[in-house]
Amino acid sequence: MSIDTPTLLDALDSVTAIPIIPFKDGEIDYTGHAKNINYLMQNNYLEGDRKRVIAIAGTSLVHHVSLEDQTRIMDATGREMAGDGVLMSGIVPNPIGDAGKLIEAQSNLQRPPDVYLIMPLTGISNPEGIYEQYMKFGEQYGESCGARFLYYFRQKKELDAMVRLVNDSPHFIGVKIGTGVEDVESIIDGVGDSGLVVWGIGDRCTRPAELGTKGHTSGIAVLCARASDEINNAQRRGDYETSHQIEADVFGLEEIRFMNERLYNYSAVIEAMNLSGFSDIVGGTGGPFNPCVPSEISAQVQEAIQPLKKYH
Repeated sequence: MSIDTPTLLDALDSVTAIPIIPFKDGEIDYTGHAKNINYLMQNNYLEGDRKRVIAIAGTSLVHHVSLEDQTRIMDATGREMAGDGVLMSGIVPNPIGDAGKLIEAQSNLQRPPDVYLIMPLTGISNPEGIYEQYMKFGEQYGESCGARFLYYFRQKKELDAMVRLVNDSPHFIGVKIGTGVEDVESIIDGVGDSGLVVWGIGDRCTRPAELGTKGHTSGIAVLCARASDEINNAQRRGDYETSHQIEADVFGLEEIRFMNERLYNYSAVIEAMNLSGFSDIVGGTGGPFNPCVPSEISAQVQEAIQPLKKYH
């Protein structure tokens, strides 16, 4: 355990940058990925000498990457971070046995993740089963691997089970909200002092912060790190007016990413990176199940990135 839990919780009250994994000719472009991580590490505008938080998770396409490649990409990310920052690994819990093996493998890396984000469960389940399974899972890998977990909340039926889990398990240290603003207050009230509540739906995060969330995830920080960082800086100062102003600049690209149930969550980002003209980031040529956007969407992305270039 490289960071004690109180320090980790404070570090997560920040921007969690979730960079896309670039692909080239159908394969992961590890050189391009290293360049993207280097960009994020070298362009840290967080006030107070705070550490950059980087996660490899859903927007990175972990659902479409083999277990071996997931471990390799985490190893490459940790090495590029060179002992700095906070590293988060998104873990798909289907099947749960493979998730455990992945944590065991990643916990033995030269730079193991500081925290694991448990991605939404797919398939048939019920809240009581989720609570019981994750309590056991947290205890097993919290004890054997020193793992700390964030719960990615995407299904409203899991609300009560998630709140119980964060309150009852010392290994689940918080929740990432992936449903909507309407759930923020009830989750914060339920979790209380037992864990951190992070906004998990991108940089349009000012209203959730006003309601009490701490930090947010960003899929576009790899394009415009300063925008995400300055939003968080403003929120930590309680300056929500400035946060709203910067949020207005990111609105266009975020609107494209999250339209129609996150249809272009990945591909709009790579299109923006490729159209930006910046040579220190690599978007790639599209990933599994996520090809490049059609021409009409590309035109919208081109327009949306114009106010973002000043934040690169």
